[in-house]
Amino acid sequence: MKNKRSYNKVKGLSVEVRNNDVNFALRKLKKLVQKDRLLQLLREREFYTKPSVQRKKDKAAGRVRHLKKIEKDSIRSKRLF
Repeated sequence: MKNKRSYNKVKGLSVEVRNNDVNFALRKLKKLVQKDRLLQLLREREFYTKPSVQRKKDKAAGRVRHLKKIEKDSIRSKRLF
């Protein structure tokens, strides 16, 4: 006996609407899209970026990540109670 959901499987991102609660399903879908980085990738690929500009962006992002990590570690060391 087959499961009902096995043949109703949809490829890609999908959200099931339960109890006619479309707002909740829409919020779930937005979270899925954000987590999957679909819109971010589309925006990045909309226009061509030169390799030098891409390297500059990547270096700046790495710098921000590094500073964020240092700040997080310093906060942890201060909280010794």
